[in-house]
Amino acid sequence: MSAAPVGTREISRHAVRAELARVAFNRFCLTGFNQVTFADLAKAAGVSRSTFLRYFGTKEDVVLFVFDPVGDVIADALDADRADQDDWSKLRNALESAVTFLVRDVQELVTILGLIEQTPALCARLREKQAEWRPRIVARLQETTSSTDGSSVIADVRVAAALECLWIVLGQWSASDGEADLGELLDAAFAAFSTPACRQTDAPS
Repeated sequence: MSAAPVGTREISRHAVRAELARVAFNRFCLTGFNQVTFADLAKAAGVSRSTFLRYFGTKEDVVLFVFDPVGDVIADALDADRADQDDWSKLRNALESAVTFLVRDVQELVTILGLIEQTPALCARLREKQAEWRPRIVARLQETTSSTDGSSVIADVRVAAALECLWIVLGQWSASDGEADLGELLDAAFAAFSTPACRQTDAPS
């Protein structure tokens, strides 16, 4: 029998990883991230430890599995944006796509973000993922810009700032238990770069 198509294998692998991540996350919430071992996760999932490790190399990546596609979601959204938009508008709209992707289950995402905030190792690994996404998003932004200031330094700074906005907004949203309007939070975050809030007023004569 011929081997299954790569696409089929990848779909199957993703489904297994999603199920393992679901089981593991429930265990983390019940017991605590630092207290749970890979042996515990494997037992809860009904697989061997070595099998679990084939799908996830670290406990951090198990929790952050939901964020894995975010970089691609943002880059793909930039592809879909209109060419006449400025970079900030493109990035703002791309982040809208990212939060729409993430917020499929409000309470689940609030719980995940809460666990991340309480766990330094998860915060650090999420920062690493953000850095891993940035080069592709920067390259895509440069491909879609028609401005004369599309240098790599400017694009890199803008993307880094946009990603920082995303995490700040998600943190504020999580603190509201998912009740805040994410669109309004994104607008407020991006407005910080266009509003002269930090400009000092002239001293009285």
